[in-house]
Amino acid sequence: MSTFNRLALLVSDSDRAQQAADKEYRELADWVPLDEADAVVVLGGDGFMLQTLHAMLDKGRIIPAYGLNLGTVGFLMNRNRNPETLIKRIGKAKPHTIAPLRMRATTQKGKKHTVCAINEVSLLRETRQTAKLEVTVDDKVRIPELVCDGVLLATPAGSTAYNLSADGPILPLDSNLLALTPISPFRPRRWHGAILPDRSRISLSVLESEKRPVSVVADQRELRDIAQVDIEIARDAELTLLFDPGHALDERIVAEQFVV
Repeated sequence: MSTFNRLALLVSDSDRAQQAADKEYRELADWVPLDEADAVVVLGGDGFMLQTLHAMLDKGRIIPAYGLNLGTVGFLMNRNRNPETLIKRIGKAKPHTIAPLRMRATTQKGKKHTVCAINEVSLLRETRQTAKLEVTVDDKVRIPELVCDGVLLATPAGSTAYNLSADGPILPLDSNLLALTPISPFRPRRWHGAILPDRSRISLSVLESEKRPVSVVADQRELRDIAQVDIEIARDAELTLLFDPGHALDERIVAEQFVV
């Protein structure tokens, strides 16, 4: 059983989350500011949870996060039930560690950006022109020219999000794998993506970048007019999510594969 003496409460701007916080949660505990907390309770949906995790990554202070679903899908969240048992539930919650991706993007003008992604990094064409990309894995060119609408690299935690919509594989949370999935590939026609060890280093170079401009999105952050993107797992920035027993993320990933 985990013991957290100081808890912070973060609430999304949605009416549903704000109303639940006012009626059920704000007076439930002696909440402390996030900078002083041992763990944080997040009220909202998956998007707000991602926003919270990214804020912790940006500040360099990462603490366990326990989410309560007051959004739609709630894949990264726990069910919102019986607020009076919340503190006890947090004490019994199981921790799951997630290693985000670290993306280093270089623009056409040579400007460099470093951004982390918890779900996926996706490259997307900006105009009517298809993108042309060179795909390199561990310094070996695997596809000299991929003609497509885009390509994405997903973590196991993100494999049921955009990756699944693009017909990518669902990855078990403890698989130590990454999914490299094309988006509407035109050539090579038979390439449907790859499953890679999470120790892999992936480089995506934009060919004819001025004629065929490409943007990159790391979860919720977008950069435009990209020349190259280098991606690898950020081992030094691991995140911890807390889940109720029986509702852990690894079970949800398995269950998602049997939804018909």
